[in-house]
Amino acid sequence: MANPVPMVEIWRGPFLESVHHGHAVVCDEMGQIVDAWGDPEAVVLPRSSSKMLQALPLIESGAAANAGLTDEQLALACASHQGAEIHSVRVKAWLKDLGKSDDDFCCGPQEPRDIEARDDLIRADKPVCRYHNNCSGKHSGFLTLTKYFRAGPDYVALDHPVQKAVKAAFEEVTQEDTPGYGIDGCSAPNFASTMHGMARAMAFFASASLDGDARQSAAAQLRNAMATYPELVAGEGRACTDLMRAMNHKVAVKTGAEGYFIAIIPEKKMGVALKIADGTTRGAECAVTSILIRLGVLDAAHPVAQKYVNAPICNWDGLVTGQMKPAKGLC
Repeated sequence: MANPVPMVEIWRGPFLESVHHGHAVVCDEMGQIVDAWGDPEAVVLPRSSSKMLQALPLIESGAAANAGLTDEQLALACASHQGAEIHSVRVKAWLKDLGKSDDDFCCGPQEPRDIEARDDLIRADKPVCRYHNNCSGKHSGFLTLTKYFRAGPDYVALDHPVQKAVKAAFEEVTQEDTPGYGIDGCSAPNFASTMHGMARAMAFFASASLDGDARQSAAAQLRNAMATYPELVAGEGRACTDLMRAMNHKVAVKTGAEGYFIAIIPEKKMGVALKIADGTTRGAECAVTSILIRLGVLDAAHPVAQKYVNAPICNWDGLVTGQMKPAKGLC
């Protein structure tokens, strides 16, 4: 991941204290680069920013229609949720509809990020379960596809029909042969692509039509589900949810671990892929918000925009000690 450029600056008083470097690409509906920072050919694991790509076979295969999945469930299939009740209730109901249990998930148990849900578990002395895992919606989609394929239970194995379908969709939409994969936090393979490839894929999602072919229709359904139900994609107080609401549900955005972020902008038929090289969430949130403002789809005066761009940094006594802002060339 050579030659990242400065994207976000952290100031303390008059001193530049830290700089987050990274790469970002904006593509149009033809997959052409319209703006870029750093190296568009940098090869990166997109992590959870690729969940809508991993969910394409769920719809294209007919499995989603066969199972009668709702838009809420499609949003969950693309989610990195925080294990709040609104997430857990829906995932458990999905499992029940499939005739499956928590043990059928290949993702590990994860303590909810949602404070209320976590504290409820502690007070009730209940165990942390796999359905609390932030990727349990994606895995519910994998289980749905596994059942439809009548395949074996190890649906995260690279040679499993589910992962073969995911890889094929990933390569076809990014228009690249993936150079490899890493195992994600939820145990599923995560395929690598260039920054350009991911931005090109997001532009495909942005320009996809419900009336198009099977792949276009699947992409449009997933994009619309994410934008319609941002609280299911992430959760209260999370950047993905806040930003989608701030843009009036017209843009879909999705974070990924280690400083990745994507945006799908239907009204402009544009896609964005962003990677902060040091893997920090704060850098990715500031940078993607800055790009959304730059593209004219987020009002810089909106409180959510101001939460992530040019945001004051305060100490424990509430004193403003500095500021986080986009680097020159990004704003």
